[in-house]
Amino acid sequence: MPAALVTGSSRGIGRAIALRFAADGYDVAVNYRTSDEAAEAVAEAVRDRGREAVAVGADVSDPDAAARLVETAADALGGLDHVVNNAGIDQHVYTEDLDPADFDRVTDVNVNSAFNVTKAALPHLRDSDDDPSVTNLSSILAHTGAPIECHYAASKGALLSLTRSHAGDFAPEIRVNAIAPGHVETDMTDDRTPEERREELAEIPIDRYGQPEDIADAAAYLRDATFVTGETLNVNGGELMR
Repeated sequence: MPAALVTGSSRGIGRAIALRFAADGYDVAVNYRTSDEAAEAVAEAVRDRGREAVAVGADVSDPDAAARLVETAADALGGLDHVVNNAGIDQHVYTEDLDPADFDRVTDVNVNSAFNVTKAALPHLRDSDDDPSVTNLSSILAHTGAPIECHYAASKGALLSLTRSHAGDFAPEIRVNAIAPGHVETDMTDDRTPEERREELAEIPIDRYGQPEDIADAAAYLRDATFVTGETLNVNGGELMR
């Protein structure tokens, strides 16, 4: 059976992608760094959909941990056909207050992890008969920038360059694409004040926040879109038009 690894999938967008893949007939490796109970709950939800699942703890910013994650997932599921690099962290800090160590940490998690996991997964993806793919989760801020989180925006922009570079490197065997979500309602947006929410919604022509399932739909499309590689799918309710 085809199998997918989704990093950072114990909650939010990663969780929605894992469950969508399971609903579409894929076995799923659920990755987490600290939330073991939440990750096992996602794995159990995958099994409830009739698919195999394994929850694997790993800090994917560490190359050795990423390699162990890939091998554990491939051993448990009998191979890997698709990788979704969703693991990421955010931080709201102006440049003058930003510690260089925090800049490095955001880069490690948001960019280096995608490189680490993809590199480790290459032998398994090349053995796949399911038109293998890699999908990287970027952000609308890769296009627009963000004054209060320059390191996050920079990391997500770098991820788009990595996507295009890998798409060229791995063609025609493996397709590599990116998704750049706009404002998506997850626990990472729970701290928005009512005024901040009004301001954000005013910039979204569709007049609602995205849901994790909206991004999962995009991930499923890119998984199955056999003539698409090196592209970024912008999923933002029209916000990027403004």
